[in-house]
Formats: sequence, C-alpha cells, structure tokens
Amino acid sequence: MAELQLAVRYRPTRLRPLFTLLDAMKWLWLVIIPGIGMLTVIIHLLLTGLTVGYDFFLINAVAVLAIYFLCLGIGSVIALPVKDFYIKLSKDGIVLPWLVSMRYSTRTNLIWQEVKESTIIGVSGEEKIVLSLDSGKRIGLDIAGFSKNELEQLLLGTELWGTSTKRSPELIDYQTTLQNQMRGIERQSYTQMWEDELNRRFRSTSFLPLDPQHKLQGGRLSIVRQLAFGGLSAIYLVQKDEQDLFVLKEAVVPANADPAIRREAEKQLTRESQLLFALCHPSIAKVVDHFVEDGRTYLLMEYINGQDLRQFVRQNGPQPASKVVAWARELATALQYLHERVPPIIHRDFTPDNVVLSNQGSLVIIDFGAANEFIGTATGTLIGKQAYISPEQLRGKTTCQSDIYALGAMLFFLLTARDPFPLTCSSPRTIIPAIPEGLDTLIQDLTALEAKDRIADAAELLRRLETTTVLDE
Repeated sequence: MAELQLAVRYRPTRLRPLFTLLDAMKWLWLVIIPGIGMLTVIIHLLLTGLTVGYDFFLINAVAVLAIYFLCLGIGSVIALPVKDFYIKLSKDGIVLPWLVSMRYSTRTNLIWQEVKESTIIGVSGEEKIVLSLDSGKRIGLDIAGFSKNELEQLLLGTELWGTSTKRSPELIDYQTTLQNQMRGIERQSYTQMWEDELNRRFRSTSFLPLDPQHKLQGGRLSIVRQLAFGGLSAIYLVQKDEQDLFVLKEAVVPANADPAIRREAEKQLTRESQLLFALCHPSIAKVVDHFVEDGRTYLLMEYINGQDLRQFVRQNGPQPASKVVAWARELATALQYLHERVPPIIHRDFTPDNVVLSNQGSLVIIDFGAANEFIGTATGTLIGKQAYISPEQLRGKTTCQSDIYALGAMLFFLLTARDPFPLTCSSPRTIIPAIPEGLDTLIQDLTALEAKDRIADAAELLRRLETTTVLDE
C-alpha cells in the first residue's frame, strides 16, 4: 500500500494577486480561447463546407486542432506555478514549493533531520510558521496563506513525522487553540489538555509521584513500586490490606487550571470512573474501586499475572496466523462489549502494551487510562501509540471505529513483530509474504484510513473472523 502523504495548498499573502491572475489566464487559455476558436471554425466550416473542396476543409480542420493544442499547452504552462504551490509532507521529509525554496535559497526537498525547530512568530493576523534548518537558514510560511483545515493538516503532519524537530511552546499552544476552534470549542477543555500532555507532548512528569511504602485510604493501600509515569498521571503496583496486589492509576487535575474547568474535570473524572467501575467482562481487567485523596483521583484495578503482548512478541517473535485469528476473536468480543455500552466506551489507547496474556492463556485488557479521556496512561512510548492511532483520532474526532483501526494495527504487530507505520493501511504480507491473503485483506479493511472504508464495528469483525480460516505452515 502507498504511504500516506499530505499535500497542503499554500498561497502567500503577497502573491495572491499573482495567483488570481494566473488562475484567470489558466482558464482563459485552457477553456475559453480554445472553445471560442473551435466553435468559430466549426461554424465557418459548416457555412462554407458546401462550396469548398475536401482539401480546403481538411486543412482548416488540422489548423483548428493545432491552434487548440497550442492553447492547451500555453494554459498548462501557466497553470504550473499554481499546481506547484503545495507543501507536501511524508515520513521522508517536507517538499517546499519552488518559489519558496528560491526565496530562501534552500533545496525543494528537505529531510526531517534538517529541520531543527518549528515555531510561530508575529502579531495576530500576520503570524508566520518559521522552520529553522541545521544550515542556519530560516523559512517563513505565512499562516494567512493556509485555510484553517490546511493549516491543521500542516501542523499535524509536522508533529507526526517531524519527530526530530523541536516544536516551540508557542507553536504547540497555537495548534491546540486551532484544534479547539476546529471542534467548536471556545477555550481549551481539560480533556484536550490531558490528551495533549500524554499523547503529544509526553514530557517528564509535572507532579511528584508517590514514593514506595506511601499509604493511602488510611493505610489500607501501600505503594509497592511505581510501574510508570508521565505527564499528569502515574501507575503503581499496590498491596491492599497487606495481602492482595492491585494496580493503582493516579490522575491529577492541574492546580493552576481554571476553576470552572477544574470542577468540570473532577465531575467528569468521577462519572467516567463510575462507568469503568460497572464493567464486567472476562477479557477486561476489573476496576474494583475509585476514590479521591489529596486532590488526586485514583482507580484501583485488578492485577493480572502475565506478559503484555509487546513483551511476549519481543521474546517469541511473530505469531502464527491461527493464533492471531483466535486472539482477534477474543479482543473483538471485548470491544463489542465496550462499544455496545450506553454510552459507548471507547478505549482510545488499544495497543499491545495494554493487553496482557495471562498465565491462564487468555487475553485481558489492562489499561483504561485513555478510555475515559481523563485517566492518563504512561505505558508504551509515544511512537508506539502513534502507530495505533487512526486518522480521525489524531484530529480529535475519536469514534468506536478508532478502536477497530487500533485492533487491526495490533494484529499487524502480532503477525510481523513490528509496529505499523503511523497513519497507513497496514498489509502484513508486505513484511511476511507467507501470511494468508484472507487475513491480510481483513487487516487492510480494519486499518483503512477513511472510516467509511473500514470495518464498521466489532460485530461485523466477528462475522468476518468466522469466515477467516488459516492454516499455519
């Protein structure tokens, strides 16, 4: 399958009159002049065709075609500058319009490693996105030269593929505001703050995690060790009443958050915790308690003995197709249970890191840190997460089909022992040709970039799996 590439139209403010003129000339030479010329000659030939010979008629026809194709050629040449004014982004780098590269004396094609930093400068209405290159040159792109939708795509593409490019806090704040505007949000919600912190910035923790032996709930819970932390969340292994082990997930509403946002966040945290508390499925780790203590919100979850699927595949390599199909049925059944709840529960972080192969041989979903949009997760890495995020989730419009996409990406990983490239329709046969064609087609249908082309829901996936028979060599 072809790799995803973004082509973002760019028209600098100072060149807009030129583009308007070029557009007019393009249509003039491509359509209007050839059309008028052809119509005039046809009328002439019809009027004189009865009084002139065949040779004269043929000469006129050839002349008309020659003039027509000459006009098309002129129109095509005029259209080239307009067609060329697209900024193209892919995993390999960024391709600048030729006029932009000429102005800043740079190459048209830049690999991401050459772009050291991206930031935003200027006053409102005259802002520029500035790309600083390792050569010392700086490229300025007028924000007014993009539509909002195109600008959002440019920033998302830079964020996704330019992992070596430092993004300034000003640019991050601008992008967040733009995303909120695109979603019809007047000011940044706590949900967006949380997703940005964990899924995009993923900076070092901005609060102090609890130390081992720290006591909670009047001494009933004791921290054994910290499992992971990041952003505004942490995950601990804890012992309850000095006996059974549990997993404790901690979330912190920022102390400097707007009071109204803070109250709404705490309200939503409680509501979503109650939704998770009500879940009861053999393939989903049970939430046994939720509480608030010292301004921090906690979920106490069942501890599952076993290995997560990422660890298992790292140790054992690509898995047989028959085993992957069996696992897919287990996971699809769990997703069907979640998605058919009222309201539906979307996991949002469905990755190999968050599914454990228990010592009893069954799969269990262990991490609902992203399921409720607020309780954070620090398992896995940013790259790993990106590989399982659907295009619509990256743009903040997550649906149940986003989990379907993530499951398809997970099946790719299980079959190949590789994370799929982010935002691609995955085809494991490109890595291991021996993978059955029917299973490969199923995974492509799970990871289609457009939701309308993707398997609609977990129920449809289960029906497809019933007809997917594989025989391992």
